[in-house]
Amino acid sequence: MAALVVLVIIGGGTYTLLARRAPAGPAAASGPPHRGPQPGGAVPVVNRPPPATVSITWVGDMTFGMLNSWPSAGTGSLLDEVRPYLRSSLTVGNLESVLGEEPVTKCSAGESDCFEFEAPPGTAVDLRQDGFAAVSVANNHTMDAGLPGESSTDAALRAAGLAWTGRPGQITYLTRHGIKIALLGFAPWSYDADALDIPAAAALVRTAKQHAQLVIVMEHLGGEGPDYRQVKPGEEYFLGQDRGNSIEFTHAMIDAGADLVMGSGPHVLRGMQWYHGHLIAYSLGNFSGFNTLGLDQYTSVSGILHVTLTATGAFVRGSVTPLRLVSPGIPEHDPAGQAISFVNQLSQQDFSGNGAVSLTAAGRIEKPAS
Repeated sequence: MAALVVLVIIGGGTYTLLARRAPAGPAAASGPPHRGPQPGGAVPVVNRPPPATVSITWVGDMTFGMLNSWPSAGTGSLLDEVRPYLRSSLTVGNLESVLGEEPVTKCSAGESDCFEFEAPPGTAVDLRQDGFAAVSVANNHTMDAGLPGESSTDAALRAAGLAWTGRPGQITYLTRHGIKIALLGFAPWSYDADALDIPAAAALVRTAKQHAQLVIVMEHLGGEGPDYRQVKPGEEYFLGQDRGNSIEFTHAMIDAGADLVMGSGPHVLRGMQWYHGHLIAYSLGNFSGFNTLGLDQYTSVSGILHVTLTATGAFVRGSVTPLRLVSPGIPEHDPAGQAISFVNQLSQQDFSGNGAVSLTAAGRIEKPAS
């Protein structure tokens, strides 16, 4: 009787089981005990561990006050209510503030529509203790205290063991569960990794993909406030500044190899889109803004994005935790789930028939149609 030979072929990181009949004969008869099909023709099942995954948590714009105008209980106190929602393999957010005690230099005397954000150096330690592993520093408040502020920010983050990305040409690598991850941040200013130079940004993503399994891009694009909730084709201008082309930029990053794109900047929630099977979250709104960010019916509504990916970048699951900022800019969980309604509405308005993301009433992100 012919024996069953089971071969395990490894190719492309996967295991494939093949079964074939070996010719009957003396050699086969003198081999080990028969371990072929069980009665009924069933082939033994080989159990393999599930593929490694990474859980990612992203929040939007974070500010913690202005120079010498900080919470009396410390900047860490601002996140007391939402700390349980920040635990993941990799929690990141947009640090829209200088860290330090350097004189602010961005605004001239009497200049309107100009804001300078700075938080104490210990804020980096607070963020690390709250669960953050990294931050993006690519935004329009990077240089609020000039080069000294940039240096003091880097020093504070380094001392706290908090990774950062978003400086020109910067790629930050981290490893989680044996998976190497590249983080990149972009914004439309020359002192950040420049989101206006899309070919250069795409080249940086391709470089990251050569050295990491997962590539995550964080973008800070678009106009600001309730008038900029929609994601529209073309360049966006605000206060006379080119704030980038959100759709062209994010699509180019995924085409270059990014597995996930997460946004900030408009200070309001924006819609979400599937593009080639990858998630783009265009803006998560405001996360923390002690006496700095607006608290109207749109700017006070935000969320926390949770996404789990495999080592190959495949989407496993995701969700949005709805938040609301209460005076003077403190995030709290919103049981009414206003953020979920906003994201669904905006996603349908902007991307219906073109990858609009759909959230369940509980905030779960439904997988894209195959």
